[in-house]
Amino acid sequence: MDLVEAHADLTYTDAAGLSEALRGADALLLWDFFSEAVRDAWPSAGSLRWIHVAAAGVDKLLFPELVASDVVVTNARGIFDRAIAEFVLGSILAVAKDLHGSHDLQLAKKWYRRETRMVRGETALIVGTGSIGRETARLLRAVGMDVRGSGRTARSGDPDFGEVVASAEVAAHVGWADHVVVAAPLTPDTRGLISADVLAAMKPGSHLVNIGRGPIVDESALVDALRDGPVETASLDVFEVEPLPAQSPLWTTPGVAISAHMSGDYDGWLEALARQFVDNALRWIAGEPPLNIVDKQRGFVPGERGSA
Repeated sequence: MDLVEAHADLTYTDAAGLSEALRGADALLLWDFFSEAVRDAWPSAGSLRWIHVAAAGVDKLLFPELVASDVVVTNARGIFDRAIAEFVLGSILAVAKDLHGSHDLQLAKKWYRRETRMVRGETALIVGTGSIGRETARLLRAVGMDVRGSGRTARSGDPDFGEVVASAEVAAHVGWADHVVVAAPLTPDTRGLISADVLAAMKPGSHLVNIGRGPIVDESALVDALRDGPVETASLDVFEVEPLPAQSPLWTTPGVAISAHMSGDYDGWLEALARQFVDNALRWIAGEPPLNIVDKQRGFVPGERGSA
């Protein structure tokens, strides 16, 4: 932060001191990206012009008063793309090669030789065609998978997805996919998008991966779909409530692999987030528009057409 401190007066605070720290502040770095303290401190933010969130998702921040204001919001778009794409590929390989089953057999000291699947030629529908979804599509194509996207607008000839189907019609298309990957931001349009109807329309024996946001998937309906079909496995990194409560049936539902909202966390990610903010802050201080400006009405950074 020395580079920023050379050009601006900085105050460091926790949530309890945010109201006082915001008085007279022009910009805010929200390093604790899950914090909802900005809403409570909003009456003190009269001179605020820019908020940078050290996360890709901004759903925790976009309360109505901020959305209606002139304050510019930017996010950490691009920092997590490759790490999350690798996590998705790892999850798909773990299912195809039955690595979770091998682990269970090891714990039981059982030697059980069996055949596994090749991922080459398998199909993946990626729900969410932003930068994370695109990097995931490129990586899955690199191992020979057939990939399609699901976004706001249906279209053909997309450079990464080939065909993109409309998210509003996703139930009509999930039956094509061996793997359905949820990589969308949480917005009013995507909340509950993977509903009981969508899950019921999935391919028998299919695999759901969620690295987007928990509330995009109806967790109760997912448990039913895993127990009764057609969904066979689920790799879940995000949940409706985090940490996942001990009483959640997801912990013990067969076929579920749980990770602690860590798909984007890699060695060096905090340093990358800090460098990104410093670069953006120096642009802003110099009077240039910052990068990764969020459309506050839509809840994400507009990029490639149909990027939601």
